[in-house]
Amino acid sequence: MVISQDHSTTKEHVFFFSVYQKLMHHKSYNALLFLLSILVHPFTYLSYRKRKHSHQYQQAFEKRRQYYKEKGLFTQWQVEFAEQELAKAKFFHESVPEKQIQETASKLAEAKLQQLVAQDLLKDGLEDQSYLQFFSQQLKHKNFVVLTFLPAVLFYVVLILFANPFLQFVIERILQSFIVIVGVATLVFTILYLSPFDPARNLLGVAATPEQITNFNHIHGLDQPYLSQLWNALSGLFTFDLGTSFAGKEDVTQSIVNKFPVTLEIAILSLLMAIAIAIPVGIISAVRPNSYLDYTFMFIALIGLSIPSFWQGLIFILTFALKLQWFPATYNPQNWLSLIMPVIVLGTSITASIARMTRSSMLEVIHEDYIITAKAKGLNEFKVITKHAIRNAMIPIITVIGLLFGGMLGGASVTEKVFNISGIGSYIVDKQFIPDIPAILGGVVYIAITISIVNLLIDILYAFFDPRIRSKMKKS
Repeated sequence: MVISQDHSTTKEHVFFFSVYQKLMHHKSYNALLFLLSILVHPFTYLSYRKRKHSHQYQQAFEKRRQYYKEKGLFTQWQVEFAEQELAKAKFFHESVPEKQIQETASKLAEAKLQQLVAQDLLKDGLEDQSYLQFFSQQLKHKNFVVLTFLPAVLFYVVLILFANPFLQFVIERILQSFIVIVGVATLVFTILYLSPFDPARNLLGVAATPEQITNFNHIHGLDQPYLSQLWNALSGLFTFDLGTSFAGKEDVTQSIVNKFPVTLEIAILSLLMAIAIAIPVGIISAVRPNSYLDYTFMFIALIGLSIPSFWQGLIFILTFALKLQWFPATYNPQNWLSLIMPVIVLGTSITASIARMTRSSMLEVIHEDYIITAKAKGLNEFKVITKHAIRNAMIPIITVIGLLFGGMLGGASVTEKVFNISGIGSYIVDKQFIPDIPAILGGVVYIAITISIVNLLIDILYAFFDPRIRSKMKKS
């Protein structure tokens, strides 16, 4: 591979150069980019070594070094360092050979001379390049990019993606989420592995013979070492094959996919109900603090936070299903009325949490100087609240909404059990007492992925509502 340095015949590709320069300052990115371009580096390094020996810098360095030597600086420093070494030996009452003193003095004088020459050349605009600096300079040239694009295609893809601050932000969050998912799966598997529960005895019953238990453990790989079982469990994450459950031989991935829609439906409806009620209530309470409405709304919110979901669900079933017969007692996919009670029960505590956070965040914002200034300028209070206060108060509100929504998507097991809903939460609860390791791991991975996606969306919404975060993303 020939690397051209003819600046008159090559076009500068500052795009790749500038992105690479930005990522070079991060050790992790630097290592990743080096690995992705590993096929290119042998040829580039040979070119670097060849030019380093014939480079203008080396010639200028040697010429300036010889100039200072002829002026007698080297000899002068050599004498000074020799005197210092001799004085040091006398002070410590040491006997040092004259030859050793002269060798040490020569090394110190040479180091000082090279430092002086390097400083002079730096002032003249000449600088000795490291290999990575040389490599980054090559990215400016079209010929180099064309010749190395195929061997280092992933390297250039990363540079293109990371040129956009928003894409870089998203990719970093995805990588972090992946690490979290693997870590959570490893931790949960380890806990299940160390637990005293025996899946074979729980499924086969107390009458199972030792041969049957041994055969069960062998079929499901439970007789293998810890690391082998862990690898088999984690490898399914990369292939999206979470295995089959111990009970019923169900495909875990397909089971989660089948149960996800109802959990998603209830979670979205509960969240919409909570937002529609909680945010207006929180704003009114903040705009009219310590008023009758404020006390009333916050008292109701406190009750909503205090009511256990299972108790509220049972009261709803006894009152609205059995006594008044307005709604079905249990969930029925063909009857939309059966969704109303689960949605209200699940959304009660969420509504209370969002309302309290909205009030707290709004109270903090409406006392800021810019809100007081806007009111002093005569702006309508409604416009001040809607255009200035709400937008700046949304960051903590979005955080709470995201966390609550992620928890709901993870499955509200209590609510699902009360209303006999076959969702993710009840699925995980049913499997954990066996313990059905593939099913539990599948549920945990699903929850981790769900929460990671929700957190990513929250971070993106942060940038939408707060220009300071957008600016920080661009600068980083």
